[in-house]
Amino acid sequence: MSIHYPATPSAMLGSLIRHRELLWDLVKRDFIGRYKGSMLGVVWSLFNPLFMLAIYTIVFSVAFKARWGTGEESKVAFAIVLFSGMIVHSFFAECLNRAPGLITSHANYVKKVVFPLEILPWMALFSALLHFLVSFGVLMVFCLLAGVTVHIGALLIPIILIPLILMMLGLSWIFASLGVYLRDLSQVMGMVTTVALFLAPVFYPIESLPETYQALLAWNPITLPIIQLRDLMLWDKPLQWGEWAISLAIGASVCSIGYWWFQKSRRGFADVL
Repeated sequence: MSIHYPATPSAMLGSLIRHRELLWDLVKRDFIGRYKGSMLGVVWSLFNPLFMLAIYTIVFSVAFKARWGTGEESKVAFAIVLFSGMIVHSFFAECLNRAPGLITSHANYVKKVVFPLEILPWMALFSALLHFLVSFGVLMVFCLLAGVTVHIGALLIPIILIPLILMMLGLSWIFASLGVYLRDLSQVMGMVTTVALFLAPVFYPIESLPETYQALLAWNPITLPIIQLRDLMLWDKPLQWGEWAISLAIGASVCSIGYWWFQKSRRGFADVL
């Protein structure tokens, strides 16, 4: 007798609520486990963004003498603008890069009927969010020490990230499922996230491109969150709610489709693994 896995949005939320304690344990184990055995432990999660911030500052503002063109030409200001885009991409890249191996790396869970496999993408998402929060904290402290004004609009940053979070959750379900059957997918994801880095306004303002290319970059899932984060936090610009609402609808749709796909395809996991 085949097992029925409900694939509705209500079932998705119900699973999250029912297994919240298990999920939290998995997230803690995943986050801390990355640094297990190292001398500095979880301190590495703080050191990594600090190190990358220093590298970006030296390479782009000193070696390449790059400027953003916002009227503020200091190296510190450029580093902050650059780093604010990089932390969004890092969250995006961590979710996508891990997704194809989520099921295959937890193969022992597949044959356990009682284990809710659908929470593994949640685990990867929340772990990536923890790393994002650490990096964002580094950014805030750097702004404070450098005397860069952080505007009140920064309080809306959790809201502007919701569409991206929903989309990454949906894509994680899709690629976690496909990764069971297509083992080369993890290699493809590395290329995809690298391309996404350069096809987003991380290292350059989107206004510096012709309108045709700006329209192309708009399809990148991280383009709008990066622009909105900088607008709210650094440049005190209002949030464009219309654009946000469209991205929310797209993110919610991808999330629902991803969960549906995962639940429908998981029946074959045990046969393949």
